[in-house]
Formats: sequence, structure tokens, C-alpha cells
Amino acid sequence: MTIPKDIPEKWFPIILPLQRKKQQGLDASKSKKRRTEEERRVRANDRDYNEKFQYASNCIMTSKYNVITFLPVNLFEQFQEVANTYFLFLLILQLIPQISSLSWFTTIVPLALVLSITAVKDATDDYFRHKSDNQVNNRQSQVLIHGSLQNEKWMNVRVGDIIKLENNQFVAADLLLLSSSEPHGLCYIETAELDGETNMKVRQSVSVTSELGDPNNLATFDGEVVCEPPNNKLDRFCGTLYWRDSKYSLTNQNMLLRGCVLRNTEACYGLVIFAGPDTKLMQNSGRTKFKRTSIDRLMNTLVLWIFGFLVCMGVILAVGNAVWEREVGSLFQSYLPWDPPVDNFLFSAFLSFWSYVIILNTVVPISLYVSVEVIRLGHSYFINWDRQMFCSQCNTAAEARTTTLNEELGQVEYIFSDKTGTLTQNIMSFNKCSINGQAYGEVTDPLGPQPKRLDFTPFNPLADPDFCFYDDTLLESVKVGEPHAHDFFRLLSLCHTVMSEEKSEGELVYKAQSPDEGALVTAARNFGFVFRSRTPGTVTITELGRPVTYTLLAILDFNNIRKRMSVIVRNPEGRIRLYCKGADTLLFERLHSCNQELMNITSDHLNEYAADGLRTLALAYRDLSEEQWEEWSESHRCADKAVDCREDRLAAVYEQIEEDMTLLGATAIEDKLQEGVPETIAILSLANIKIWVLTGDKQETAVNIGYSCKMLTDDMTEVFIVSGHTVQSVRQELRRARERMIELSRGRDGGKEEGMEGWGEACFMGNGFGGGSAADGGEGGKQQCPPPPPPPPPPPPPPGPPPPPPHPPSSLMDNISGEFALVINGHSLAHALEADMEVELVQTACACKAVICCRVTPLQKALVVELIKKHKKAVTLAIGDGANDVSMIKSAHIGVGISGQEGIQAVLASDYSFSQFRFLQRLLLVHGRWSYLRMCRFLCYFFYKNFAFTMVHFWFGFFCGFSAQTVYDQYFITLYNIVYTSLPVLAMGIFDQDVPEQRSLEYPKLYEPGQLNLLFNKREFFICIAQGIYTSVVLFFVPYAVLSNATQGTGEPLADYQTFAVTTATALVIVVSVQIALDTGFWTIINHVFVWGSLGCYVTIMSTMHSQTLFSLFPNQFHFVGTAQSTLLQPVVWLTISLATVICIVPVLAFRFLKLDLKPQLSDTVRYTQLVRQKKRKAVGRGVGGVRGAAGSVSEGRLGARGSRRSGYAFAHQEGFGELITSGKNMRLSSLALATFASRHSSSWIDTLRKKKHTHTHTPPTASGECSPAPSCISGSVPPLSNSSSVLGGSQDTPIEEGTHTPPAQHPGTDPVPSTHGPPALAPASEPAPSQAPAQAPCLDVLTPTAVRNHGGDSTGGWTLSLGTVQEALFGWRGIAARTTGTSSPGPPSVVKETSHTE
Repeated sequence: MTIPKDIPEKWFPIILPLQRKKQQGLDASKSKKRRTEEERRVRANDRDYNEKFQYASNCIMTSKYNVITFLPVNLFEQFQEVANTYFLFLLILQLIPQISSLSWFTTIVPLALVLSITAVKDATDDYFRHKSDNQVNNRQSQVLIHGSLQNEKWMNVRVGDIIKLENNQFVAADLLLLSSSEPHGLCYIETAELDGETNMKVRQSVSVTSELGDPNNLATFDGEVVCEPPNNKLDRFCGTLYWRDSKYSLTNQNMLLRGCVLRNTEACYGLVIFAGPDTKLMQNSGRTKFKRTSIDRLMNTLVLWIFGFLVCMGVILAVGNAVWEREVGSLFQSYLPWDPPVDNFLFSAFLSFWSYVIILNTVVPISLYVSVEVIRLGHSYFINWDRQMFCSQCNTAAEARTTTLNEELGQVEYIFSDKTGTLTQNIMSFNKCSINGQAYGEVTDPLGPQPKRLDFTPFNPLADPDFCFYDDTLLESVKVGEPHAHDFFRLLSLCHTVMSEEKSEGELVYKAQSPDEGALVTAARNFGFVFRSRTPGTVTITELGRPVTYTLLAILDFNNIRKRMSVIVRNPEGRIRLYCKGADTLLFERLHSCNQELMNITSDHLNEYAADGLRTLALAYRDLSEEQWEEWSESHRCADKAVDCREDRLAAVYEQIEEDMTLLGATAIEDKLQEGVPETIAILSLANIKIWVLTGDKQETAVNIGYSCKMLTDDMTEVFIVSGHTVQSVRQELRRARERMIELSRGRDGGKEEGMEGWGEACFMGNGFGGGSAADGGEGGKQQCPPPPPPPPPPPPPPGPPPPPPHPPSSLMDNISGEFALVINGHSLAHALEADMEVELVQTACACKAVICCRVTPLQKALVVELIKKHKKAVTLAIGDGANDVSMIKSAHIGVGISGQEGIQAVLASDYSFSQFRFLQRLLLVHGRWSYLRMCRFLCYFFYKNFAFTMVHFWFGFFCGFSAQTVYDQYFITLYNIVYTSLPVLAMGIFDQDVPEQRSLEYPKLYEPGQLNLLFNKREFFICIAQGIYTSVVLFFVPYAVLSNATQGTGEPLADYQTFAVTTATALVIVVSVQIALDTGFWTIINHVFVWGSLGCYVTIMSTMHSQTLFSLFPNQFHFVGTAQSTLLQPVVWLTISLATVICIVPVLAFRFLKLDLKPQLSDTVRYTQLVRQKKRKAVGRGVGGVRGAAGSVSEGRLGARGSRRSGYAFAHQEGFGELITSGKNMRLSSLALATFASRHSSSWIDTLRKKKHTHTHTPPTASGECSPAPSCISGSVPPLSNSSSVLGGSQDTPIEEGTHTPPAQHPGTDPVPSTHGPPALAPASEPAPSQAPAQAPCLDVLTPTAVRNHGGDSTGGWTLSLGTVQEALFGWRGIAARTTGTSSPGPPSVVKETSHTE
């Protein structure tokens, strides 16, 4: 066997834009390689040869520790916490008897406790990772060893092994497909674990190996594969197979990747190319990271500052000690000599410094960290116990899988979500249709009883019992023989690539390549047109009980450019007809002119379907004569046999025949969202949380789901699409989008932003808009967007390369008004993630309200999250349900796993898990906000009480000769943080609330303080410290001033150390107890017991400690015998305590009263309105009714203002299946596991949309002033679409440009640009915004919210109006209904298709 040495030096620049990021640690396996692998050589059935290259085994490891490394690594991680290092240092100091006045065990016991609790928690988390790894590594696989198949564990599979896969088995490693039980070496796989797509994909072996189906033949196979090194590109593979002195090219179509599942294929054999950490699945998995909250990081900084402050106080007191010992202490040497080690005042000062460091260390006691862990544990249990986050259908409760991130749930600014399985159920349902201008499938009476589900069995014995439909008028039209209805369902039963298998008579199982096709063919089946079987040249269906066989003449296959598929069939009578289904925007251009009226009616129906978030297809047909067919068939044969440009030639031939068609109607399929997704996204958006969808699905599907879940709404100003294939084109499209944002924002604001205008001009001249030529990119020069009225021309630029366009100031982009969305494709995102493009992407995307990234790989998901973490310094949350989301979940600050249908990999890698996306709303707005609020209040109070306690020692140092004597009894010092003040602050940290949970959901703006980090930051910390220092001054000097001259009733003086200590300690406990009573916003019985019980506990313990009994038992330990009884019986002592308490608390009360009166927070307003509403419930009810009517009429008025529309097209289909069918390669299919497949793609109909939105289209304008544009403002013609024009609908907010609009020249060989249909509604840019009517109800009345969600489902009434009234009152916002229903805009947005200038 001869292998040439001139193998291509550089395999595909596969790792192109991602190479930089991988070096930063996102790819764990690469860091373990000792050498850089330039190419991979694999010889089949030759382990000795392959082991020379030291390729990785198939064993995977996602855990962090093992038995040997756990202790050192975990301790190293824990001592990265500054506080733990600080306490270790104090422990060492306390072991020195000359400077320690406290026992060493007072520090080591709590430190060991904290370290042990954390270690146990980390060990438990890692144990589950080990358990998951072992479960995967110990799966069984059949490996061909020495000519026979043997069962081996996955971990023992090696590169070069040949393994056998059977139906429904997971692929063990990245395999080169050698042979299959299916004809021509075909096999079918599902890639949900890799890219989230559940539609079937086809892989095919190299023809020369497809016949090696027998283990004996495979045992003699000694081919060698030379291919690219391991990488993370899921859709690319390049290699060559050398066998029998020949070489064969290998592509991704020949590969089965780890994580895929073999479907509908009895068995196949594959050669292991990449194993274990080298597989593409593991290359896309991020490394497990140690996550800390922002509060933890801030506390590390504060501990360093406090330690510096502690050192400063120690230095001051040490200097004082030196001065005092030199000036005063020397006079006492005769009867108070220094201890033996001390021989001069400087050494005495040195020891005094360390003594004071130990005494004053209570400014940050270790009990702080114990308390923090206890509070976090309590918050985690609240999440686990929340019955409202429990899913009864799957019997799954929410689970907090970590206890360290709870408060960060209250600070999230960006959510990165997967689509399939997270936002959607991935269940397709045939919902509605339009046939010859008649709409079917609507619920006739949304307020009445729900209609009965149709029973198709009496009409059609072959009907699918799982199919749901409710409109009996469609079934009646089929029964009475309405010809258009028959043609409609005949098209659906013929125009597809579905395979059918009949297990028994009448028991049909459809194997669809996409769930969309399965739903359409199943709908035709139930309405009497049953697809039964197919051969390469025929399609057999049962039409109303009569079997009919059509001759299949041609399949015009689907692809992403054509966005349609057609079949040409001959019926038994000999008539030839072309049936076509596809995107309405393209299909309508190919209709005969006689279809104009029907097209307008169908467009209205499609507009309604798209507004409802349904996935639409238009259906048409064309009758062909025998001559037309023969002529076209000859052209098709020539194009099919073309050697060069075969695909382009075929596309041109398809264009010739798909002309002058007759419109039949349209279908509307619902990609079922998970329950509550639109409401959750709307409320999270009101909380200023930006949601990005990162999906492996195609663009049309992702955009459609964006509209369904109300991420994208027709009220948005503009939706930009970035799809460039080069760095330069992506850069231009991102900049063009920003220019458009600034232009529209300037138009909204009336041109007030001069800086914005200047920057817009600079960018306009720098991006090639003004002088664009054909050289800038084929189509770019011919499809220029008509510019706005130009500014005065700038002076000619100096010779040389033009300077790059300036970036807009970040503050400028942050202040853009208007709602924008960005849709970016995976290949464009790969360029946008390069180092010099990051800022471009961040500035554009972060100015948008919603971002959708399509066709992204798992690693790209993680890189997007890292990008936002790097540039925005915001808290990120990633949520997903599959293995393809694991990398994103690990990269985000908070990872949430959905326990869905794609396995438990996402759950195992997550920090929190639950079963429904809608629970995210409660996790963040209730649990997250409360956790952040409680932790912030806890920390503020904790630092306050400890500074108030510790600083008294500092002031006392000036009166005790700087001798490091403590003010309090040593037992009081020990018990202060453990007993006297620990439980009240724990109760506040666990149970406190500012507003009830219902108000947290009704007023999402309450979430913003956490995002802005307002409740605990450096400023708040210094305020707490200042209050603590002020309290310590009062607690020391007031008792000192009063008791220095006070006497007992017997005339004896009270000015002794022990009396002063007891008085100060008692005043301290009372003051901090009153303070926490003021800080507590939500009282429970536990709070009462802990606060007042702590005071009683203090009195009891102090009395016991100072009793005669303990003194008699331990005379050397209890020196304050009788002090408590004698001191607390003196009226002057209680007067002193009362005076100190009043002086400490009254300024706080006064400050809070003024702040509440002059500058109330939103939570204060909500609480106040709640109290008012309880007192004036009836009056408030009347007020809300008035506002509700106004808001409702606004929504209805806006709804009728739609002018143009966007397409609801989204078809999850792939190219290539038509050729497979006509070639007959896939005609023999396995019968294994078909029941599972059928259930996955069955059509179960859930009625979630009960209201007809078109019933509001003729609502008259309201009195509030927010109405449709006046007729005089409506332009009479539609400007032509350019390269920046809408493909999904025209913008109604776009200013009318001056000048003449010239239709863009059509580029040869390209598809024509689709035009929008329907009357335009373009308002002049100079027209002022409609004025809003003054409020008709007092503010307090308006603030009253109603139920967040009606029980009837997605209602456009109660839920929307309650949010509208709330936001209007609290924030001055109007039209919140637009955010939640997507129907309150004068028209749909323009989705800008950014066509590359450089492609």
C-alpha cells in the first residue's frame, strides 16, 4: 500500500476564529496534549500502529478531583478566599502566648468547620460527576477484535477499532461509517445531543466500503485514514481514505459523531477516528469552573481593606503604647515591671501591635462566613421546597444543585437560552389552514365553551388517533367533495419526502425527516388522503378510501435558498401536475396573475398566522402538458449530468418549471412552546433582563419561535439579520445596523442628539455607503439602499487608505431609543467572535432588546457568553436542556438545566434545574431577588454590629495605657457573635422580604436594584462602617462620661472597670437588637423569638456568668462576680443605657423617615400603595376599571393598523432527501424502533390560543390619542426593497426618503428580491408622535395590579392590562401590551436582511 507524502499540509482552517478562545481554557482536552497534532493517521484493525501516536482513549472525565488530589486542590481553592487566609494568619498569631489574649481554639474550630462544610459540598458535587462519567464509560459496545465481535466498555475502545452499532444506540466515538444494513451504505441519525435538532439526518459510507457488511470482510480491512486533527467544528470534516492503492475523499457526510443516536437503521459498522476527549462533542464541552458570586468577590476586596484598616488601628495603638511606656510606664517599673521578654518600650509596642490585631480581628469574625453559608443553604431549601416550581406532569421539583450562587440570581442582566426543548416542546401540530380564501381551524367562540375534538374514525379508518383538530367545517367540506379542499390535501399527501411503513393492515408509521413534514402528512391522512407507500417512481395514496397510485416524475428538492420543494406527478388518467409548497414570500412571486385576489386574501390569513407565531407554508400547483413536461425533462437531464456547476444549473431548471402556478392555500403549524414562555419572556424583559437565544436550528425556525414567544414582536422598530460569510461583510453589516439604530433613534428624538448626528455622518462616509462600487462586492454596488438626505459633502480625504469608521461612544449606544433585534447566523458569528470584531458585535448586539444566534455550535454558545462576561461585566445566566448546552451552562455565571427529553447532561452540569422554562421567572424575580436583598441586608447589618462592637476597644485603648486590655468580659467577647447577635441576623437573612412574592412578579422593575448592585456595594459598606463607628463612639463615651462622676444610692462611686464593662455591653446588645428590629421588613414568629429571645438570653447568661456559684467553682475563670446584679439595679445605669440607645437610634430613624418622604424607593412605593389599596379597595377597583378600558382600546386600535406583513415561513427540512428517494437508495428501511419514532413526531394538538386577533382589526381609534396613523400620512406607494430592506415585512416607522426610488437592478443568476404585500403605512420622520391622554385616575388607583395570568391561557386582557397599568403608573410607560402580545404597533417591524457587499 503506497501512501503519498504530499498530504495537504494544512487541513481546513477548521479552528479559524475559535483558535484564540480555545487557548483560554474553554477546551480542557487540548491543554493535556504534549504536542500539537497537525494531522491524524488511523489504520483500521491495527492497534499497535495507532498506539505509536499516543491518541487519547475513549475514557472521558468531567470531574475536578480524585481521591489523591481532592484535599490539596480543594484547600487551595478555598484559601483563594481572602477571608480564609486571613483567619489562618490569625490562628498562627494566637498560638504565640506573648501576644495572644484569646485562646487558639476560638479561631481554629470555626475555621475548620467552614472548610469542612465547603469540602463536603464540593466532594458531593464531584461525586455525582464521577458517577455520571462512570455510567457513560461503562456502556457496552461491540468491538471487532481478531475477526469476532466482542463486548467492550466504551472506555476501552481505541482509535482504529471497528465497532458495530445497532438501532437506537448512542454512537460511542467519532466514527467513519464503513457499512450499513441499509442499501448503499445509508444510515439515519438524530443529533439532538449535538445541535438540538431532532429531525433525521442521513449519513452514507464510502461506496468502496459499503459492501463490507460482514465481520469477516471487515476483519481484513486495513485501510488508512489521514485526516484533520481534533477540532470543535460539528459540520466540517476533511480526510482521505487510502486502500488498495486508491484514495477516496471523506467528508462530514461519512462521519457519525459521538452523541448521535442511530435511528431506523438495523445496524452499521464504523472505524473510530477520534475518541474520548478528542471527539467533537467533548471538544465543545467547557471545563468545570469554580464559580463565585460578585458579592463574594466584593467581600474579598472588603476583607483586604478591613485588614488594612485593622493594621492602621494597630499601628496607632502601638505608637501610643510606645509613647505611654516611655513617658508614663517607666514610673511604675519598680512595682509593675515588664514581662521577661520585654526589655524596652519599642519591643513592648511591637508586641502591643500584634495583641491589638488579635483583639480587633472581630471586625471580620469567622462567624460571618459560617452565617453566609447557613443563609445560602436556607435559600437553597426554599427553592427546593417551592411547590409552584414543581411540575406534576413529570413529577420533578426545582433543585438548587449549588448553595453558593443564590444571591446572584437577583443580579442577572443577560439570559442565554437554547431553543429546542427549552423554549419549545418540539411537538408540531397542524393548527390552521387557508383553502381557496377560506380560513379553517379558528376557535369560533373564544369566550364560550371549548369545542369538541373531531373524531375522524367513522369517516376514515386509517386516521391517526393522536391527531387533534376542532373545526368541523373543514371536515364537512372534504366530505361534500369540495374540489379545492381535495386538491389541498392531495398536495400534502404527495409533495413530501416522508417514508411510510405499514406494520399491519391500517397501522401506518411515518418516518419524516422533519417534524413539520410529519405533521402535514398526518393532517392529510386524517382528512382522507392517506399516504401509504412509495417506490423510486411511484407514490401510492388512499383518497377517501380509494387507492390511487401516482407516477412520480421528478422531485424538485428543498434547499435553504429556494425555500420550497415541488413534485411532478402523473395521475392514473395521465394528467401531469406540479405540486409545490414553500415560503409564501417566494411562492407568491411565481403565481399566475389571475391569482391576485386570492393571494390578497391568503396574505391576510398568513398575516394572522404569523402574528400568532405559527409556522406557515404556501401551497400551489400547475398543470403541465405532455410537451411541456418532455421539454423540461430534457433540460433537467442535461443539468443533472453537468460536470461543473451542477447545483446552479439544477436551480435554474427548477426556476423554469415553477412558474405561473395556481394558489391553493396555506398551512399553519404550531411549534408548541412550553407553557408560559411568552409571559415569562415578557416579564423578564420588563425587569430589564436581555434574553439571547442561541440555537443550532436554521434561521427561519429561530425567527419564527422568536415571534411565537414574543421575544420578537411586531411592535419592534427594526429586526436586523447578519449573514455575511467574510470578516469584512460581517463588519459592514454590524456597522450598518448601528447606523440604522442611530438614524431611527435620532428621528424619534427629533434630532436632539448632536453627538449622535456627528457620529452617524462619520460612519456613513466611512462604510462605503456613499461611494460604494461593484468592487466592494458583486451585488453591493447594484443594490444600494437609498440614502437619507445627505449632509454637506466633507472635504476630500487625503491620499492613502481611508481611516476605519469610528466606534460610537458606548454611552451613545446605551441611550438609543427604540426596540431593535438582531439575528446572526453561525458562520457570521464565527467571524464576529474574532479579537478585532468583538467590540463591533458587543456594541451592536447589546443595543438590541433581543438577539437570536442561529446555527451555532456548542462552543460558540460558550464563546458568546464569555464575550458578554468580558465586555459588559454583567451577571449572565445560561439555560438549556441538552448536551449541546453544557459548555454554555458551564461558562455562564449561573447555569440552569431543563430536565427535558434530551437526557440529563445539562442538569448534571447546571447549578439549578427544573422542568419548565416558565419557572425561571419565579427563580429570578422571587427567589433571586429575595436572596440578594436578604444577603445585602445581612452583610450591612453584620459589618455594622461588629464595628460597633470592636471599635469600643480602640477608644478604650487611649484610657488604659494602650495595654491591649479588653473592654468587655472575655466570655461576652466569645458569645457576642455566637449567641447574642447571631440568631436575629440569621433570621433576617433567611426570612426577610420587602414585598410579597405576588408583588415581585407584578412589578418586575423591583428587580433592577440587584442588576445595578445598589443594595450592597462599596458605598453602602462605608455607610455601614460609619454608622458602626458612630455607635461605638456613643457606646463608649456616653457611659464613660456619665459613670465617671456617678454614684450608687449608698454614695459609693460607680466609676469602676467592671461596672463600665457591663453597662457598655448591655447598651451594645440593646442598640444592635433595636437596629435589627428596624432593619427587618418581614416579621415571622421566628424573628420575634430570635430578636427578643437574644435579649433574654443575654440577661440570663450574664447573670449566670456573674453568679456566686460559678465563681466558687472556678475562681480563676469568672472574675466579674456579682457585677451584673449590682450594676443593673442602679437607675443611673439604665438611664445611661437609654440615653446611649436614643442617641444611636434617633438619627437613623430621622434619616430613614426623610429618605422615605423625599426619595422613596420603588419597593417603598409598592408597599405604600398596597396599604392604600387595602383601605380603599372599592375606590381603587373603580379606578382600575377606567384605566383598563383605555388601555384595552389602545391595544385594539393599534392592532388594526397593520399595513404590510412578515412571513411565518419556517421549515425544518434539509436538502438531499429528494435525490435519495428518486434514486431508490433508501427504499428498504428497518422496522426497528418505529414506535418510538412515531410517538416522537406524532401530532398532538393543545389548544393554547383561544382568541381571534383579527376580530380587533376594525376597532376605531381611542380617546387616549394612541391610534393608527391618519390616512393623510400614508404613502401611496411602496419603496422598492434594497439590500437593507425587509424580507419579512416592511417597517412602518421608516421615514419616507426624498428623491426618486429606482428599483434595484437584478443581479444575473440570483433570486429576485421578495417584495412585501399589502398597503404601506409609512409616517414622515417629521411627524410628531401622537400625544398621550392625561391620566384619568389618581396614581395610587392606577397602581393596583390584577392577576398576572388568567386561567384561560394566553389572554390579551387581564394579564397584559395589569402590567400596562402598573408600568404606566410607576414608570410612565405606555403600550406595555405590545411587549406581551406583539399586536399593539402601527405595523410590523422591518427585518433587515443585511446582504454582504463582499460575498
